[in-house]
Amino acid sequence: MQTAKEATCKQEPGVIIPVVNFSKCEGKADCVPVCPENVFEIRGITSEDYKQLGFLAQLKQRVHGMKVAYTPNADACRACGLCVTACPEKAITLRRST
Repeated sequence: MQTAKEATCKQEPGVIIPVVNFSKCEGKADCVPVCPENVFEIRGITSEDYKQLGFLAQLKQRVHGMKVAYTPNADACRACGLCVTACPEKAITLRRST
């Protein structure tokens, strides 16, 4: 019998990775508890990432506490898509790793 993790995560780790759009992400952390591979962490946006945002996205970051989802364990992703579905801002997409 398959576990829920095996049933939803069919891809080999690291082939597909999650990409977070910092212009949309509000750091609500809905992606963290649903990820069976512990790919995500919520932390303060780095100054480099913040500088790349447009004015309105920078303002949005300030309003929402300057927190975003980072993917320190992106290579563990098995492409189940639970994070994409859970994100209320639609800030996460999956793409093939390069």
